[in-house]
Amino acid sequence: MIKLENVTKSYPSKMGPQYIFKNLNFDFPTENNVAILGKNGAGKSTLFRMLAKSEYPDKGRVLTNKAMSWPVALQTGVHPQMTGRENTRFIGRINNVASLPEYEEKVQAFAELDKRFDLPVRTYSSGMRAKFVFACCMNIDFDIYLIDEATSVGDPLFRKKARASLKEKSETAGVIMVSHELDQIREFCTSAVIIDDGKLSYYADLEEGIDVYTQDAANKKSLK
Repeated sequence: MIKLENVTKSYPSKMGPQYIFKNLNFDFPTENNVAILGKNGAGKSTLFRMLAKSEYPDKGRVLTNKAMSWPVALQTGVHPQMTGRENTRFIGRINNVASLPEYEEKVQAFAELDKRFDLPVRTYSSGMRAKFVFACCMNIDFDIYLIDEATSVGDPLFRKKARASLKEKSETAGVIMVSHELDQIREFCTSAVIIDDGKLSYYADLEEGIDVYTQDAANKKSLK
């Protein structure tokens, strides 16, 4: 379980703090793979970053005993001046990977970097960098993987490989996913959390959650 206790999160603006969440209490389920649904600006990425502890609430706490990946599509934790190999070693060390040489080999092969593995990450194209970060994540055994459009990177063959890898991980670990592609959500998730007006609602049945989300979105659009 992931527990949000009295979580308040805001961002500064010329009109004062803009609150994403205010005094939010929620038990985030981890027994099923969860899709996070919400309109643009609802707070999906903010919630992701707080779950991964790459960003913190203004007040309150996010508590869990689960080992969670970083939000893969955000490509955090990679230093552009370091080579792919050096970044891989660093990521492996901080995540207590048992065999660094084996981990390096797997990342290099999965990311399809060949000799570029020993070049600085700043020389990588955006596609290469996304593939590299995805490879670093998928080759560590986390309890929960935070996936934000990450299987949409690279060429069609790599996307196929990425989806197969995530599918394999989802058999033994949890997945929390944000995606605008409902087909992708249906492939990996079995339940849903809807973010609306700073509140979270859980639906154990994915299709019920999708129906509520799409109907709410349609209703709000018709009122404009």
